[in-house]
Amino acid sequence: MRVLAVVPSIYDTSPGQRFRIEQWEPILREKGVEITYASFENDELRAVLYEGGRVLAKIGAVTRNMKRRRRELSDVSDFDLIYIFREAALLGPPWFERRIAKSGVPVVFDFDDAVFVSYKSPSNGYLSYLKFPGKTAEICRLSAHVMAGNEYLADYARAYNDNVTIIPTTIDTDKYELRDDPGEPETVTVGWSGSFSTIQHLDTIRDVLQELARSEKFLLRVIGAPVYKIDGVETEAMQWRSETELRDLAKIDIGLMPLPDENWSRGKCGLKALQYMALGIPTICSPVGVNSTIIKDGENGFLAGGKDEWIAKIKMLIHSAALRRKIGVAGRETVEREYSAKVVAPRVFEVFRSAVEDARQS
Repeated sequence: MRVLAVVPSIYDTSPGQRFRIEQWEPILREKGVEITYASFENDELRAVLYEGGRVLAKIGAVTRNMKRRRRELSDVSDFDLIYIFREAALLGPPWFERRIAKSGVPVVFDFDDAVFVSYKSPSNGYLSYLKFPGKTAEICRLSAHVMAGNEYLADYARAYNDNVTIIPTTIDTDKYELRDDPGEPETVTVGWSGSFSTIQHLDTIRDVLQELARSEKFLLRVIGAPVYKIDGVETEAMQWRSETELRDLAKIDIGLMPLPDENWSRGKCGLKALQYMALGIPTICSPVGVNSTIIKDGENGFLAGGKDEWIAKIKMLIHSAALRRKIGVAGRETVEREYSAKVVAPRVFEVFRSAVEDARQS
């Protein structure tokens, strides 16, 4: 089966792609699936896209990439299936998706975020107005099958397509191994991993961390922001790097995933929590969206809905290495059982196979 993966980002740079199609690819390959990637981004665009300002450079790069996209999708007849992750282009209505649909090659659409909700990017606020979030509905209608990362997203897709399957974001459990028991460190490390666009979620518990720091000794590790400071909180911040991601995460003793309870956040698929849990790091999440499905409070992690709960649960974990280990191991078992790429990728293959077979029979 020859599959063209129409994706937004360069290979191994975007969490959504890395923990979905890129992670499933080796398992799909064993089943005879050959994937060719066509990313909207290139090096030129990526170099400017996530920086503040540089308006003319961004517009120029996006325009050139739109032209390149039109050329590379002009003929997709060599492929048995087109896989689209989130959208074929970062801006504009679904021009390319319509062109692909007219080709007769079946489309599987995959989304793991509430891309149908208007969202203003911290680094590209003005470009956000050109993203046409309403196009998600049309992409669902044009597709042979839709894969949604959680129930909230699946409910949206079902309004436009009868063929919808929930496919959670997954973890490569061979790569993400259970950490050795770190015992009782001299200083407990409380950690968060994300990006420039999601650092605002960590900001929602700044007061929690400040109050904790008045009575507790801990280090806050922030992965994904080269600079981050909270008055009164000992903090180390670092840029995210693919080659050091596992080592950087493994030094965290308690993982945090705060989220505001908003339509955009409800579409999140719990990646941060799953990464922590796969390594055996006890995890505390806001009870928003899929987090309440992944986490069974007090069993394989903790849910914290307000300031007092966040403080109490972080403090409880800071003071007990045994509890950290118990919750961490239970979290790892959850990932192995329900969110491992080994478990989920065969379901993706069945979606691909059925879409191709249905197209051939029609």
